[in-house]
Amino acid sequence: MNDTAPAVHPLADVRERLDAIDQQLLELLQARNRIIGEVIAAKIERQLPIFDGAREDEKIARFRSEAAARDLDPDWAEDFLRMVMSSSRARQSRGRFPRPPGPPRRVLLVGGAGAMGTLYRSHFERSGHPVRVLERGDWLHVQALAADVDLAIVCVPIGHTPEVIRRLAPHLPAQAVLADFTSTKRGILECMLAAHPGPVLSLHPMHGPDTTLGRQLMLYCAARDAAAGAWLIEQCRLWGMRTAAVVADDHDRVMHQIQGLRHFGTLLHGAFLRHSGLQPDALLQYSSPVYRMELAMTARMFAQDARMYADIVLADAERRQLLQDYLALQQGFARMVADNDREAFVREFREIAAFFGDYAARARQESAYLVERLSERFA
Repeated sequence: MNDTAPAVHPLADVRERLDAIDQQLLELLQARNRIIGEVIAAKIERQLPIFDGAREDEKIARFRSEAAARDLDPDWAEDFLRMVMSSSRARQSRGRFPRPPGPPRRVLLVGGAGAMGTLYRSHFERSGHPVRVLERGDWLHVQALAADVDLAIVCVPIGHTPEVIRRLAPHLPAQAVLADFTSTKRGILECMLAAHPGPVLSLHPMHGPDTTLGRQLMLYCAARDAAAGAWLIEQCRLWGMRTAAVVADDHDRVMHQIQGLRHFGTLLHGAFLRHSGLQPDALLQYSSPVYRMELAMTARMFAQDARMYADIVLADAERRQLLQDYLALQQGFARMVADNDREAFVREFREIAAFFGDYAARARQESAYLVERLSERFA
């Protein structure tokens, strides 16, 4: 009979101590969450924003310094603290929000049952603002829905936005703020100014619906009676958003590149992958972390609504002309490939590198950080 005791793993004692420390970390995070509950109540009472950039910067600088004093990597310490603070903001975003001084405002969301409308409806309501929703089947009741509102936001696909604005505007009170959520500004602003005699404020939330609003960016153009819409910009700040006033033409010129060209390039990448017949899972087996990130950013677009992207990419004649110029440029590169012209490739590469200048090195550093985090989480 063999009554020898089972062998003890040589690291058992060390692992037990590590497990105990991990439990202490969880208990400390739980205690921190309880304090966050007190912070939320204080912010609501004192009308303070969910996101306080100066406070976070101060905490991060101090945390990095204290980590270094303890022989810990300051970059790692910053990452850890940022994740903890991000979790705190997300928790704050699940409860009530502060609102600007004055009474609650009555809000009408046209298209409020869509993804973006639902996100903002939740935030308005949790800030104490009554919300009404007007959807496609509700136009028989538009007069009642629009009566006495303080704000109407049109958040429908951009291709339908001008028609909806013209249809809605006659039913709005003269003092109501008319706003939109579209990614182009000049044409929409002209339409709102022509249709509504009261305050006009054009908004562009620079995020999708699958997020919290803390740290997100809201661009806005105050076209008429900026004071009337100031409460809404302040409400965005209280939700923790960053806000920036923009000029319509400047906004559209940049968005042609950021949205139109970027999404069109993604469409071409996805189309060629489909043409090649290689399935994503097969590509991932051979992918570096960099390509995995690129593939994820391509595939991400195709998990969303095709008509929405058609509206964005083909938004107006100026954007479509930009895309034609982009395709025309590719013809020169096609000749370079057909001719196996390596000198032309090197010349183009160097000229483009000079165009990016110092940003190229900074982008390499930033993207390396993203790739490392992606590898840690999903590799």
